[in-house]
Amino acid sequence: MLSGMDEHLLWTARPGTAGDLIDAGTDPSAARVRALLARGPVKVRLAGTGSGPLAAAAVYAWLGVSAFVSELPPAELRQVLDMVAAMRGVRQPAVSRRALA
Repeated sequence: MLSGMDEHLLWTARPGTAGDLIDAGTDPSAARVRALLARGPVKVRLAGTGSGPLAAAAVYAWLGVSAFVSELPPAELRQVLDMVAAMRGVRQPAVSRRALA
């Protein structure tokens, strides 16, 4: 587990103030995240490495989580968060391709 977790925050969009985040804990249920999101911006801690925590991060980002603390490589987690933001229409896709028939 990481020590000094707030130093390793990865934000879904523009960084805010870490003190304003509601800590949902490690790998919380979607229902808990939804309930906390009604009160304000939420931070989620992801346990482990590999594809499981990346998939969980995608779900949490879709729900609206503002920041993540994780042992995952930051570049991989950022790619997942950017993909979800593009799917939600919050940002442009990194690459656009148009197939011609």
